[in-house]
Amino acid sequence: MAEKLWQGRFDQPTNKLVEEYTASIHYDSRLYRYDIEGSIAHCRMLAECGIISHDEASRIVEGLGEILRDIERGRITLDSVHEDIHMAVETELIARIGETGGKLHTARSRNDQVALDMRLYTRDVLSQCRSLLRDVQAALLEMAEKHIEVLMPGFTHLQHAQPVLFSHHLMAYFEMFTRDRERFGDCFRRMNVMPLGSAALAGTTLPTDMEWTARYLKFPKVVANSMDAVSDRDYMIEFCSASAILMMHVSRMAEELILWSSPEFAFVEISDAFCTGSSIMPQKKNPDVPELMRGKSGRVFGNLVGLLTLTKGLPLTYNRDLQEDKEAVFDTADTVTVTLRLLSKLLPQITVNRERMAAMAGRGFTLATDMADYLVRKGVPFRKAHHIVGQVVQYCIKHGKELVDCTLDEFKTFHKAFDTDVFPYLEISTVIDRRTSVGGTATSRVKEAIALARTRLDAPENETNPNPNAEK
Repeated sequence: MAEKLWQGRFDQPTNKLVEEYTASIHYDSRLYRYDIEGSIAHCRMLAECGIISHDEASRIVEGLGEILRDIERGRITLDSVHEDIHMAVETELIARIGETGGKLHTARSRNDQVALDMRLYTRDVLSQCRSLLRDVQAALLEMAEKHIEVLMPGFTHLQHAQPVLFSHHLMAYFEMFTRDRERFGDCFRRMNVMPLGSAALAGTTLPTDMEWTARYLKFPKVVANSMDAVSDRDYMIEFCSASAILMMHVSRMAEELILWSSPEFAFVEISDAFCTGSSIMPQKKNPDVPELMRGKSGRVFGNLVGLLTLTKGLPLTYNRDLQEDKEAVFDTADTVTVTLRLLSKLLPQITVNRERMAAMAGRGFTLATDMADYLVRKGVPFRKAHHIVGQVVQYCIKHGKELVDCTLDEFKTFHKAFDTDVFPYLEISTVIDRRTSVGGTATSRVKEAIALARTRLDAPENETNPNPNAEK
C-alpha cells in the first residue's frame, strides 16, 4: 500500500476498504489534462513570485509535460492505486524528478486545485455545447428553408387547433435552442473565474500572484472570497440546470418525431440509419434514437436534483461530500454532447410527407377561428362570433361535413353577415398568410424569421462564443 502524500499526521495506514470507498481516480482521471495545465500555471507563478527558483520551475514543468504525454500515450495507468488524479500526477512527478516535485503544491490545496480543474473542464464543455447547439440550429434552418411551403395542423392539447407552416413549427425549436445557447453563455460568464490560490479555504501567507495565474489561464478575473472559491458548486449546478432545460427541449422534439413517424400521423419518416428493428416482428421500424433522447432527459434531470441535494446542507467550506459532484457533471456533459451530435445528423435525413401534412392541416375544423375573425370584420362582437361558429361546427359534425363543405345558404342560417367573401377564409394557404402579426405563421413572417436566424448564426464567433480561446 503506497504511502499517502498527507500521511505524516497518521500513525496507521488507511484501511483498504476506506481507500476503495474514497477513491475517485476511476472517474476524475478524465481531468488529467486540466490538472496538469493548472499545475504548470501554478508552478510558473511560483517562480515569477520568487517562491521557487526558475530552474526548479523548469524541471517541474518539463516533468509535467512528460507525464501528460505518457498519459495520452497510455504509458501511465491511472487506477485505484491512486486516490485521485491530483495525487496521481503529483506522486508521479516526485517519482520522476525527486523532492523538487514536492514544491509544486506550495501555496495551494487540493480544494482550490480541484475547483480550478472543474472550472477549466466546464469551460470547455460549455463552449462545446454551444457549438453543437449551433449545428442543431443550422440543421433546423436548412429544414425550414427547404420546406417553407409545407402546411400542417398546429396543435393544442394534441388536438387540431389552427393550420401553420411546418417551417414555423421548426422555428419554434430554433428559438428554444437559442435560449439554451444563451443559458450556457450566461453560465460560462459566471463560471469563468480563477480560484487557484485560495488554498484550503483562507488563502495563503506566501506572496503569490493570483492575477498572474488568471492571465496565464485566460480567466478574466479571480475569485473575491477564498471560502466561496473552494466550496462553490453553483456553476456545476447551473450547467446541469441549463442542460436539463436543453434536454427537455430535445425530449419535446423527440416526442413529436415519434408521434409524427407513426402510421396514425404519417407526417415524417426517420431515416433507417437512426432506427432499429424488432427481434420478433419483422415489419418493425422503431424510432429508438428519439426515444432514447426522450429517455436520457430523465438522467440529466436526475443529475441536477442530485447536485442540489448534495449541496443543500453543506456548511462552509470544503466537505468530502463534494467529491460526489463530478460524476453528475461528467454524465450530463457526455449525455448532452452525444445527443446534440446525433440530433444534428438525424434532422437532415428526415423525409417529410408534404401531402399528408397538407391534407390534415384543414381537418378538425382548424379554420374555425378564422371564420370567427371573418364575422368580427363584419361587426359581430367576438364572443358572439365565437358562439355562432361553434354552432356551425356542431352542425358540420352532425352532418359529417368540414367547414369547406358548407354552402353559403347553410352559413346564412346561422347569421346574416355571412356572404360569398367568407370562402377565402376557408382556404388554408390564404388563412396562413393572413397571420402577419409579429412571430406569426404567415409565409412572409417565417421567411423573415429564417433570415434573421441565419444572420444570428453567421455572426462572428467571438460574438456568439463566450470562450474565444476554446478549440474550434
